[in-house]
Amino acid sequence: MRAVNVPMRRVLALPAATPLGDRLMLLYLTGRKTGRAYRQPVSYVRHGDVLLTPGGGNWKLNLVVGRAERIRLRGHDGLARPEIISDIDEIEQLLAIIIAANPTAGRFVGAGKRPDGRVDRARLETAVRYGFRVIRWHFEEPLESRS
Repeated sequence: MRAVNVPMRRVLALPAATPLGDRLMLLYLTGRKTGRAYRQPVSYVRHGDVLLTPGGGNWKLNLVVGRAERIRLRGHDGLARPEIISDIDEIEQLLAIIIAANPTAGRFVGAGKRPDGRVDRARLETAVRYGFRVIRWHFEEPLESRS
């Protein structure tokens, strides 16, 4: 994924909306140990006035609950505060919302779907045991175009 992320970062950083930005946003993070600046493409789904992101990678380890992070969403910059969801029942509900809006996201989670279309609970429990979370992003301010 690292090699794929390089061109995605460039496209997502553009000051205009792109088709790639329909499902991906660029997250600006600071490494919790190194202090290094990171730009991480992450998938998202709008749900009411929040964004939902499947948090399967190590990038989520740099999040601090309550600390707003800079995001670039469809060509606009803004701040959003992460809420890290770790409750399995809530993760299952939110993941169903994410997969319904973006079926591709389900493949990256590894939870799989049952024949009835619902998330495979046993596989989801394993993913959560190994660190999978859902991040609910709350906007701190309206998104603005870069000048």
